[in-house]
Amino acid sequence: MSLENFIAGLPKAELHVHHVGSASPRIVAELAARHEGTTAVPADPELLAEYFTFRDFDHFIEVYVSVVELVRDAEDVRMLTYGIAEDMARQNIRYAELTVTPYFTLLKGVADEAFVEALEDARHSAERDLGVMLRWCFDIPSEAGPAAGERTVRIAVDQAPDGLVSFGLGGPEVGWPRPLFKPFFDEARAAGLHSVPHAGETTGPQTVWDALRELGAERIGHGIRSVHDPRLLEHLAEHGIVLEVCPTSNLATGAVASLAEHPLPRLVEAGVPVTVNSDDPPMFGTDLNREYLVAARLLGLGAAGVGELAKAAVRGSFMGDADKSRLTAEMDAYMGEHTFVS
Repeated sequence: MSLENFIAGLPKAELHVHHVGSASPRIVAELAARHEGTTAVPADPELLAEYFTFRDFDHFIEVYVSVVELVRDAEDVRMLTYGIAEDMARQNIRYAELTVTPYFTLLKGVADEAFVEALEDARHSAERDLGVMLRWCFDIPSEAGPAAGERTVRIAVDQAPDGLVSFGLGGPEVGWPRPLFKPFFDEARAAGLHSVPHAGETTGPQTVWDALRELGAERIGHGIRSVHDPRLLEHLAEHGIVLEVCPTSNLATGAVASLAEHPLPRLVEAGVPVTVNSDDPPMFGTDLNREYLVAARLLGLGAAGVGELAKAAVRGSFMGDADKSRLTAEMDAYMGEHTFVS
């Protein structure tokens, strides 16, 4: 068995993957067709590859928002979410924390209750039909400013869906300092939600420090620029702060110049706990299986090392102890049956 086939069959968890950003070309095309005449997003799946070619990070955000705006009613939310779970099941992903950005959909007039009901209906169906356990991170789009922070924390705290485990912050880092969003994280954390903001993807280590000190970050989305601050690396390693690393995403958005220059090996060498993730997989022409193969090449890992890397995602997740034990046991059983991997 090749390493690629080993990875494909390995039960996995994913901690950094965006809701709308996970929509396959088939799903995006269906949404674009439903809203034809009111969107620049192509309804032809073959044209989406060109549409998803990004000039830089700002252009990626522009394209991403255009796809987000296709999700305009509760049925769009339900269809999108269940379709994502189907794609995850095909990769043997057993558990995922999906980063959901309610703000833009709510602006379209979808009621908070309807939005949450659609998510939860798809979540229950995915677990029942597909064996995929989904949990939510409600995420502030930074480019929409404090208004988005207030709207996002309101739906998170007031609706409090059962699947919601964390509160995040995405979008551009430049021009949107992490401390600006502190009041919203304070309220979300007081309500029992975990803090998982993006930081240190396109800006320097100070953004990561701000996420830790001002937002109480328990995990960091990306965080790859931490390599430029030895003291920060020591802090992350000492306190077990997990970085959610997304190699192909970093290449596609220009956060790194090449995969060969990706800082993942330096992070691991410094003892920083890392997980491997796909971020916005169809937009970047990847999936979680491919990201594990990329990480294996960067880190020089064989099957056993990949298995341990996969178990790090379980440890770093917010699933309950019983579910962690069950999924870890499933991984161990699979690894025990596939000792010989070339």
